[in-house]
Amino acid sequence: MMGLEELDLQSYVDYKVSEIMELKNKLGFRVTLIYADGSTKIREHGGFTKKADANAEKNSVISQLHSGVYVVHNKVKVKELLVYWLEYVMKPEETFKANSYHTYKNCIDKHINPKIGNLRLLSLNQGHLSKLYKELATEYVSIPRLAKTILNTAMTYALGKRLILNNPCKDVGLPKNVKKNEYHTLKIKETNTYTLEQVKTILRLAKGSKIYMQMVLALLMGLRCSEINGLKYSDIDFVHHKMRLQRQLGEDLHADKETIAPNMKTKQEVPLKTKASYRYLDIPDYVYCALLEERKKYEKNRSRRQHGKWVFQDLNYVCCSSYGRPRSRSYHYEHYVKLIKEAGVPHITFHDLRHTYTTILMKNDINQRAIANALGHSKSIITVDTYTDMKMIIEDCVEAMQEFISEVHPYDATDKQMLENMFQEKLVLKEQQRKMNCIHYIPGIIIYDYSDVDEMEDIAEWHMGKGAA
Repeated sequence: MMGLEELDLQSYVDYKVSEIMELKNKLGFRVTLIYADGSTKIREHGGFTKKADANAEKNSVISQLHSGVYVVHNKVKVKELLVYWLEYVMKPEETFKANSYHTYKNCIDKHINPKIGNLRLLSLNQGHLSKLYKELATEYVSIPRLAKTILNTAMTYALGKRLILNNPCKDVGLPKNVKKNEYHTLKIKETNTYTLEQVKTILRLAKGSKIYMQMVLALLMGLRCSEINGLKYSDIDFVHHKMRLQRQLGEDLHADKETIAPNMKTKQEVPLKTKASYRYLDIPDYVYCALLEERKKYEKNRSRRQHGKWVFQDLNYVCCSSYGRPRSRSYHYEHYVKLIKEAGVPHITFHDLRHTYTTILMKNDINQRAIANALGHSKSIITVDTYTDMKMIIEDCVEAMQEFISEVHPYDATDKQMLENMFQEKLVLKEQQRKMNCIHYIPGIIIYDYSDVDEMEDIAEWHMGKGAA
C-alpha cells in the first residue's frame, strides 16, 4: 500500500485536456496537469463506448479543473488519508499534545479503520458514516463523538488537497442516544467522589506512604496528576504561602528522541494543558506543612547521596524518588489502590480526587468561577452530577478547606530556621500557626539510615528501567 506521503499533493497551476480518442479499445481522453515547478502529470479517463458519454464526462472534468476541485489521486483509501493526516498534518503542530495524539490514533486504529478504512475516499458517503456512528454508539459513549471530530477534520483537509470532490461528513449527525457535550461544562458524578469524612480517613492512612504528597495535592488543591509530578520547590513561595503551576510531566511529541534519557519518554517537562492551567494558588496550612516535611526528606536524601553509584539527582521535584528522579504518570496507581482498599472506601480514579475537591468547595458555597480558576479551567459550568463557571479565588477555597485540614500541626520555629538557612529568606509565621500546637525537631545535622525496603525498591526501579521511579 502506497502511503499518502509518497504522493505529490502540490496543486496544479494549469491543465490541458485532449480530444476524445481511443484508449484501450474504448473511447476516452487525457488530462495533463501542469505544476509550478514545471512538472506534469497525466490522468486518463476512458472506458466509454459512446462518444456522447465521453464528451459529457470531458465537460464535467473541465468544469472541475476550472473550479479547482478536480481529484488528481482517485485511488486513495480512507485509512491512507487518516494515517497521513495524523502523522504529517496534526502531529507536527506545536499545539498538538501527546495525549491527543494517542487518543486520536487509538480511535483511528481500533474504531474507524477496521470498519471503513479500506473504502476509497471517493466512494465514502453519508450512509457509510451514519452506519459507523450508529455501530459505535451501541458500545461507547464518547468514541462516536471523537470519531466524528477526526473524520470531519481529516475530510476537510482532504477536500483542501483535492482528494475528494465534497466533504461526505457534512450534515451527518450522531445518533440521538449520543449526548451532546454542553459548552464548557465538566460534569461530576457525586458517586465518584469522596465525602469529607472519607477524605480525612484517606489522608490519615496515606501518611508515611510513598504517595502521601500526591494525595494531599490532589485532594486539598485539586491538582492534576501530571501537574503534581511537574511541581518543583522553586514553584513554592514559602514566604507568602503561594504555589505557581507552570509545567507538567508527560510526553513531548516534538522532542528529539535521541536526546531523551532512558525511561524519561513520559517524564519530560511539557506545557500545561491550557492557558488557564497556568495559575497562582494559595496554599492551605495542611498542604504547607506537608510540603515542609517533604522538603526535609528531600534535603536529607540530597545531603547523604553525593557520592557512589546512586548519586542524588537534584532536579527540585516535590514528588520524586529518594534519589531525586521524577515520578511517572502511572507510579501512584499501585500505592493508590492499596491505600483505598485499606481505607475501606469505594474505588474511584485518581483523577476523581480532583472532583472530590470540587464537590467539597461547592458544598461550602464557594463561588463557581473561583473553583474553575483553582482547577485551571478558563470557563466552566460546574454541577454536581457537575464542574463550574473571577472572583479572586482561593482565599474562599482555602477557608472552606482549612477547618478540617488544620487538624495537622503547622510548621514551628525550628522549621522556620531551617527555611531561613535553606532559602536565605526571612519568614513570618502566621498568628494562627504560632498558636497551634507544634512538633519540635532537634536542630543540627542528623544522619539518617534509609537502607530499607523502600530505598531498595527505588534502586531496583531505576536500575531495571521500569520507568516507575
